[in-house]
Amino acid sequence: MAQTVEKNLARPLTAQPSSFHLLLAGDAVRSLVSLRPELFNVDAFLVSTGIVALAEMGDKTQLLALLLAARFKKPWPIVWGILVATLANHAMAGALGAWLTTLLSPEILRWILGASFLAMAAWMLVPDKLDDDRDSKPPRWGVFATTVVLFFLAEMGDKTQIATVMLAARFDAYVAVVAGTTLGMMLANAPVVWLGERVTRLVPLRVVHTVSAIIFAILGVLAFVLPA
Repeated sequence: MAQTVEKNLARPLTAQPSSFHLLLAGDAVRSLVSLRPELFNVDAFLVSTGIVALAEMGDKTQLLALLLAARFKKPWPIVWGILVATLANHAMAGALGAWLTTLLSPEILRWILGASFLAMAAWMLVPDKLDDDRDSKPPRWGVFATTVVLFFLAEMGDKTQIATVMLAARFDAYVAVVAGTTLGMMLANAPVVWLGERVTRLVPLRVVHTVSAIIFAILGVLAFVLPA
């Protein structure tokens, strides 16, 4: 009996490898689709990207990107450091938002999110500042590691981190929200690293912050109006 089973298992691997691989690929796709059809929510991705890209304009982490670029003049390690720090920070924030959806009832979560989005709208109108010590010593751990640590710490409790928590709770689409907020951070920060202050002068920051505040306010109102 055991020998027969071994022969049957070995036959498709040796006789028809292409068919076997196609079956494996098909099973993998079907598993993903059946496991969670909403694994990647395009709407959540686009909304998260746009909101964070706007919210990041003039934010202290964008000012930090500008400071690091001016100090070290090594754009690639800074950009990669921003990406790694943002992925780590927003993955944690998105997980917190997803956990809140399991902890709170839809009705309570709707009211909390509505109030939070309105509070975020008001917060967007407050400009950020970054304390700048003029120490120009080279970083002890290198530009990349220094950027990762500084950006991760700067994002703790920042607008974009809190927005990631709320968006993950709002859309219940962890992967799409984290991917969108990370892309939004990179769209706002990477050009600053390469082009400096010229990027921040293209559009008045007051206008950008006002638009961001309006979007957050709309999301807050919709959270109150739409049923859970």
